[in-house]
Amino acid sequence: MPKMRLDKLLSECGVASRKEIRQLIRSGRVSVDGAAAASPEMKLDPYKALVCLDGTKIEYAKYHYYMMNKPAGVLSATDDGRQKTVLDLVTPEMRKIGLFPVGRLDKDTTGLLILTNDGEFAHRVISPRSEIVKVYHARTEAPVDEADITAFKEGLTLGDGTKCLPAGLKLLPDGSCLVEVMEGKYHQVKRMLSSRGKPVTELKRLSIGGLKLDKALLPGGFRALEENELCSVMKKK
Repeated sequence: MPKMRLDKLLSECGVASRKEIRQLIRSGRVSVDGAAAASPEMKLDPYKALVCLDGTKIEYAKYHYYMMNKPAGVLSATDDGRQKTVLDLVTPEMRKIGLFPVGRLDKDTTGLLILTNDGEFAHRVISPRSEIVKVYHARTEAPVDEADITAFKEGLTLGDGTKCLPAGLKLLPDGSCLVEVMEGKYHQVKRMLSSRGKPVTELKRLSIGGLKLDKALLPGGFRALEENELCSVMKKK
């Protein structure tokens, strides 16, 4: 791999801003292979050099992937002048590495949300061509029935002419339902159920591909994805 500037490496790891990193290096708090870093501009192999901040090893990774249990009341966006976004819930260091949500969950929709700075990965997850199934748990004003299940299976056309790909719908014993879609159109799950006369009262995303929401994550909680979990995202049903 081509060599990288030290300040760029530390910036991509979310250590601090470029300006702050230069100050850290000049104050002698950053070492490379056991010696104090000479300058922010010094070049190194990010995968071979031992880089430490205050004696703690910095593991380089260009791309980052996190799972979040999105709570209700926050936007799936990177920034908003009036309302709280999912990035307001993460650490200052994480906000410095260019994270953004993969797809969107409505403000009042909860559950599994992936945050990353990998645009190509995000595109693959979102694209219907990837055939990655997203599963939602929904509560509706009235239970769905067999006619609804058939309509979903055949592919709905919404009132404004929007055509939806065939989707899965399953009635649960408590009257709620599971919805399986491969798309992410605007308010899609809500609009599909509403078109069948079953307005949604509560919606939560449970899984994306083979990745399931970690039940240990409280609303607003997040953690890094493990390598096997990252691979499972692309798993087709």
